[in-house]
Amino acid sequence: MKTPQTPMEFARRARALYGTRDAVVDGEVRWTYEAFFDRCDRWSTVLERFGIGSGDRVAYIAPNTHAHLTGYYAVPQLGAVIVPLNYRLLPSDWVYMLNHSGSKVVCVHEDYLEQVDSVRDQLSGVERFVALSGERSGWESFEALLAEATSDFTRPEISEDDLLAINYTSGTTSNPKGVMITHRNAWVNAVGTLVHHPMTPADRYLWTLPMFHANGWTFVWIVTAVGGRHVCTPDVAPETIFPLAAREGITMLCAAPTVLIMIANAPDALRATAPRGVRVLTAGAAPAAHTIGRVEDELGWTVTHVYGLTETAPLISICEMRPEHAGLSTEERARHKSRQGVEMVTSGELRVVDQAGHDVPWDGETAGEIIVRGNVVMDGYYRDPEATEKAFEGGYFHTGDAAVIESDGYMLIQDRIKDVIISGGENISSVEVEGVLLAHPSIEEVAVVGLPHEKWGEAPHLFCTLHDGASLDFEDLRVFARERLAGFKVPKGMTVVDELPKTATGKIQKFVLRGGSGVHTQ
Repeated sequence: MKTPQTPMEFARRARALYGTRDAVVDGEVRWTYEAFFDRCDRWSTVLERFGIGSGDRVAYIAPNTHAHLTGYYAVPQLGAVIVPLNYRLLPSDWVYMLNHSGSKVVCVHEDYLEQVDSVRDQLSGVERFVALSGERSGWESFEALLAEATSDFTRPEISEDDLLAINYTSGTTSNPKGVMITHRNAWVNAVGTLVHHPMTPADRYLWTLPMFHANGWTFVWIVTAVGGRHVCTPDVAPETIFPLAAREGITMLCAAPTVLIMIANAPDALRATAPRGVRVLTAGAAPAAHTIGRVEDELGWTVTHVYGLTETAPLISICEMRPEHAGLSTEERARHKSRQGVEMVTSGELRVVDQAGHDVPWDGETAGEIIVRGNVVMDGYYRDPEATEKAFEGGYFHTGDAAVIESDGYMLIQDRIKDVIISGGENISSVEVEGVLLAHPSIEEVAVVGLPHEKWGEAPHLFCTLHDGASLDFEDLRVFARERLAGFKVPKGMTVVDELPKTATGKIQKFVLRGGSGVHTQ
């Protein structure tokens, strides 16, 4: 009686139980679950006619639209593998990923058709080019193909160990790695997330997190699992988020800290329209306690911090609230919520170990590397056995993140191991310094990196953006920091920039700041 653990089971159940409920809203169009899955089935039929079958790869380059969401069902229910690509990358990046993954079909939003055409002659393995929206010579129309299709594709037997998705890492220091996520990986992550962060058919989920990023943290399937409503938006800006949240009665969204900052700093007129009680999951980088406090106290939203990586499908820890936290002050609660928390019940064994592989004490001071093993950990890096072997050394996946365990067992990330600043023999957590400086009234966003220093070897240097109309004197900044940090942690220099360099998911690219190229100062 064993059946495979696959998100495709969520689709089967949702269709049976929630067929007449609204499933997807995208601008002025909306579909019930029955209508949406009929479109998914017809797209599976088209892909099957294209010659796509078990194990074949189908790539997507698109923002958060209904057509993109369709791919997360139509592709894997054929036994094929979805390859969602970061649409903010360069065409040359897409060339590498499409060729490396061996994608036979590429489905592209109209905003990126011209860019793909510019490198089409380098995509020898791609057999079909589909425009998800718009029209362009040499491209097949998604809607036209769908309109002519039936829903009689052949459903293959799916094993939970079959490959479901290949998600590419950012590749900031080398070629991107293709993270192999199985049906079981995704199913376990989805169920584990719902254990800790329950949802119901009443939930209306706003797509502020890119679907391409670790399959939208598997919310492409989680929302469906509970019969909730997917509210798509290709544009993540306060001018879009707040009116849409009000119109659709949004109850939940996911956001990187940079999006939280944008929400917290939105104009008062927009924030006044926000529905109360919205639940927010945040991850991708450590959010500052100051930002969490503003979102919760000023908007009446609830922020929960989770942690994970693309390689862990992605979530492995959550900063859960316990009964003893109910009496915390606003400041204490925000500080508690800025931690990465404790392992999720389905994520497997999560440890923080020193260089000898021993668990660090729960003292909040001794740092080690986060390692994990369990059912959410990827199957490996696609066509990269050496990187896979290195990542799984000793039987655990090595995250590359440095953290401490505090006395209550909650994990707090100090930095990426490569981002820890060693100044005069002292280890400095850039995350800690950033959290303090973000509370300065003039500062909007911050990044602290180690730069060469003639006396200390390297020393913390602040890069920041300012609120509109604000100014910042470095000596005033140093006084502010010295009142809140040990002297050796205070930045030795400051650069005010127009914009901090970020990945498409909101992570600040510190290697760019350390290198100095592409940094535009005010």
